[in-house]
Amino acid sequence: MDRQSVVKKHSPVVVKKDRLAPLSVGNGDFGFSVDVTGLQSFPDAYETPLSTQSNWGWHSTEGSSRYTNEDIDFQAYDTKGRAVTYPMHPGDKGEAYHWLRQNPHRLQLGRIGFRFLTRDQKEITIDNIEQIHQRLDLWTGTIHSYFEVDGTPVTVRTACDPKQDIIAVTVSSRLIQEKRLQITTAFSNPSMVDEDWSKSIRPVWKVEGHKTETIGQSDHSVTWQRVMDDTRYFVQMDWSAGELQQTATHEYTLTPDEKSEEFAFTTAFAPQKPVPKNHTDIFATNEKHWADFWEKGAFIHFEGSSDPRANELERRIILSLYVTAIHSSGSIPPQETGFMYNSWFGKFHLEMHWWHAAHFPLWNRPELLMRSMDWYVKILPKARALASSQGYKGARWPKMVAHNGEQTPSPIAPGLIWQQPHPIALAELCYKSEPSTETLEKWQDVVFESADFMVSYSHWEEEIDRYVLGPPLIPAQENHDMEVSKNPPYELEYWRYGLELAIRWAGRLGVPANTKWKEVAERIAEPPHKDDVYLAHEHCPDTFETKNHDHPSMVAALGVLPGKMIDAEKMRKTLYKVRDEWQWETAWGWDFPMCAMTAARLGERSLVVDFLMMDQTKNTYLVNGHNYQREGLTVYLPGNGALLTAIAMMASGWEGSESKNCPGFPNDGTWKVEQEGLRAWL
Repeated sequence: MDRQSVVKKHSPVVVKKDRLAPLSVGNGDFGFSVDVTGLQSFPDAYETPLSTQSNWGWHSTEGSSRYTNEDIDFQAYDTKGRAVTYPMHPGDKGEAYHWLRQNPHRLQLGRIGFRFLTRDQKEITIDNIEQIHQRLDLWTGTIHSYFEVDGTPVTVRTACDPKQDIIAVTVSSRLIQEKRLQITTAFSNPSMVDEDWSKSIRPVWKVEGHKTETIGQSDHSVTWQRVMDDTRYFVQMDWSAGELQQTATHEYTLTPDEKSEEFAFTTAFAPQKPVPKNHTDIFATNEKHWADFWEKGAFIHFEGSSDPRANELERRIILSLYVTAIHSSGSIPPQETGFMYNSWFGKFHLEMHWWHAAHFPLWNRPELLMRSMDWYVKILPKARALASSQGYKGARWPKMVAHNGEQTPSPIAPGLIWQQPHPIALAELCYKSEPSTETLEKWQDVVFESADFMVSYSHWEEEIDRYVLGPPLIPAQENHDMEVSKNPPYELEYWRYGLELAIRWAGRLGVPANTKWKEVAERIAEPPHKDDVYLAHEHCPDTFETKNHDHPSMVAALGVLPGKMIDAEKMRKTLYKVRDEWQWETAWGWDFPMCAMTAARLGERSLVVDFLMMDQTKNTYLVNGHNYQREGLTVYLPGNGALLTAIAMMASGWEGSESKNCPGFPNDGTWKVEQEGLRAWL
């Protein structure tokens, strides 16, 4: 299989300013996005912000201890005769409530861009950038940018070190000799400015509220220390030859030496003083890293297919492999926009972690999931404390959360539960990749204590002689009321599946399983349905009349999950009804692959690709590979991850599937599928 030619075929090419789709480089814990110049020269020309972000860079306005959850109001919800509290509404303590929603937030670490000058030394705008031809070489992870300024060519290469948070840049142009090209480094105010995250996605260019201190400088290097409240980090810039000047309070301008048409520099970001690295070495190690990535993991292509959608689907797959490796494979779960910019204040949503990262083991890259799995071990004490505060046993995982593991107050987030079995399911994928006692012991506490909460949260209902879920809860389809939602099908099936996995883990370790795990798994309530159609939840008899928007999550009970409690014919009818009656403009990027996975398990081969390639705005994949949702949310990585998970199922099957040979693709001869290394592990 000629992987390189397939990958290079889908390398993005930009020939004009695309305000929605900047390109990016990164390493899983750090990302840097650029405009058509290969740097962040014209950020105001882009709707998608040009960002420099990391998994270690976080900030809290006025310090991390300004407020805690003890400073806000919690609302009590009747839970089978006892009160359980959740931080769902501001009450009389709105300032603390909204501060905790916004803090800590991910930092914009710095903006690095070109400044181009006319012959009379006036600054040039993006309108004067012509003959643009920019290409992200996916095989090498390097962005090659060509453009002209006043008819003078400029070529730029941009790359990121695969291990350290360093970018390397080379630029070649006669503009250097004419002293008409400069590199600027600027730092923004880190504070959030609005309770609505979508109004705070751009950097705030205020002088106040932060400090930039030069703590070391030579003829070829400078180190800055950034300080804001109780947060600090370091930035080091090294260059071949040139002169650095401070041109504003938080801005520094580097003018390359005019003796050469070529100039090279690196910029490193770190929580401690960075260790410099030669820019040539960065390009070399980066190229090797990406070649290894493409050569060693699983792969697929559709050469020879006659279905007109095949090439576009192949493009989406290749680009999704790239963007998830950069943005979703780090040491903590990713935010939904990765390192492209802050969504929901830069925090991540644990119910999305499965969609972000479950595909990595399926594509034979389990180490990219294992990086973030370690975070669950780290915050396990916080999850125990959350469960205990509500009168439950085990560990309850929050929904919206920052790196510190603290639950975020929200009108929706605290009521969700479908993130709870995720660590169990993800740990199982890690075990299937590395089936060893060491793997089992590493995540034993995470698996067992997740299951302990699940049985503690379940309630025995005498009238039906079954365990039930809720109320109160908010299902994955988030437009249902906390006080009435009961027994959503996906969550019921996931409870059983997660508990059965926990029992299996105990058996592998040779330790006794909690007897309640089996009891609840075997006696959990039947997923509710009416007229042979699965409902959003037991108290929602009109799902397809008034609640047919947001996520059609009931179909995930057979698709994402094996669906032991699901009747296939009822689900088939449900899936067709979803296809025909759902308000798809309200759906989200992962809903289309989710429905495709359900269609695959049901043997509805033609429906699989129809769902996956449905012509809807939120199923759009931009030139940079990112899944577009709407204005203000131009990046949505759960959609990319879901696509890759669905493709793995379509090509290699799933546990228990009769065929492992493309059971999710139409078998009418229009699809030619060649794959290597995909795992049938769902």
